[in-house]
Amino acid sequence: MNARHFLCYFLIVPITTFAQKQITFHFQQTVVSQTKPSISAPYSGNNSLVSNKETQASITATFFTGSKLWKGAEGYFDAELSGGSGLSGAKGIAGFTNGEAFRIGDSAPKIYLARFYLKQTIPLSKEYILVADGINQVATKYPTKYLRFVVGKFCLSDFFDNNSYSHDPRTQFLNWALMSNGAWDYAANVRGYTTGYVIEYGSPQLGVRFSTTAVPTTANGPDLNYNFAKNYSHSFEINKSIGQKTIIRALAYYTKTYMGNYTEAAQSTDKNIINTRKDGRTKVGFGLNAEQQLSPNSGLFFRTSWNDGRNETWAFTEIDQSISLGFSNNGTKWKRPNDTFGVAVVANGISKQHRNYLSEGGYGFMVGDGKLNYGLEKIFETYYNIHLHDKHFWLAPNYQFVVNPAYNKDRGPVNVFSLRAHAEF
Repeated sequence: MNARHFLCYFLIVPITTFAQKQITFHFQQTVVSQTKPSISAPYSGNNSLVSNKETQASITATFFTGSKLWKGAEGYFDAELSGGSGLSGAKGIAGFTNGEAFRIGDSAPKIYLARFYLKQTIPLSKEYILVADGINQVATKYPTKYLRFVVGKFCLSDFFDNNSYSHDPRTQFLNWALMSNGAWDYAANVRGYTTGYVIEYGSPQLGVRFSTTAVPTTANGPDLNYNFAKNYSHSFEINKSIGQKTIIRALAYYTKTYMGNYTEAAQSTDKNIINTRKDGRTKVGFGLNAEQQLSPNSGLFFRTSWNDGRNETWAFTEIDQSISLGFSNNGTKWKRPNDTFGVAVVANGISKQHRNYLSEGGYGFMVGDGKLNYGLEKIFETYYNIHLHDKHFWLAPNYQFVVNPAYNKDRGPVNVFSLRAHAEF
């Protein structure tokens, strides 16, 4: 080894090793194309699903970075691009059919800051487990019991309402009511992100977490309200592992902000809920989330959620009650271990006050046909996620069948055919 080779080895190897241990870089890109045939629709309103045949596509691309900082501390920074549109501008179905479209506030592709947060872990035990490098996860070791603080900008679903089989629309089910509790009107801007803090206690069998986060300044708006004295959302969750195969998560939330009231809006002359907004309005809800491993290759999941539905939906989607059940299986039995097959059913409903408001011709930010012949919104979804090459590329055909879109028996049913392409490095 000559002097030049020795110098290169002396400088590059330690730097590379440091980067591998201290820094993480990842990238994802997801493209979803959806089409639906024409549907039966004797009448339509401002927020109706278009009755004609329609095709739309969305794209997201995210660059994930993270680094170890001081002892027990990690920092994460994600830049994201999104563009395109959901069917009918992501309107006309409460359990919307493209989980990537909810992050898109404008059809023109734009780059924005998705996450920027600090995570500090304080050990409560002397035993540690190794955690592999991943998306928003530096390779490190964590204590088996810990207290953790997260502060900054993030998505609440990064830390709450997880489920091994139904959580990520980039690799699992696409429907909004399957990627989280449908009636959890969780604090987020139009792209799905918020600012605040999370406090978490973790152990092998029990986890407890609490957050306070910012809500948008307007319903489904792009900007967050940082007047935490009057506008905020609390989320609380407990998860319990039962043996090695069962996990149950119980979630509750409380939001206070400048909301409109459905009853007042239904009784008003113009039926415009915006004109009924007042400070101090609240929304309370809960969710139950369970997963059951059937074998190393398959599992069942179940969710049910509810909110009081008195005041307007503010951030996620217009669902006040929801229940879902599904099954997931990878392709090990047919020698395709990196493939995944899933099938699920969902039923969504709304409160009596919400129902009356829509019946009187009112509009939310997602649904409203001008009038309403109420029925539960029922959804069936199935997908097959095909692994194409070396853990980096997947292609997933997907089918969804929606009965009573936007809770209206007079419209639909809707057949939605999708193709999702996902790359991850």
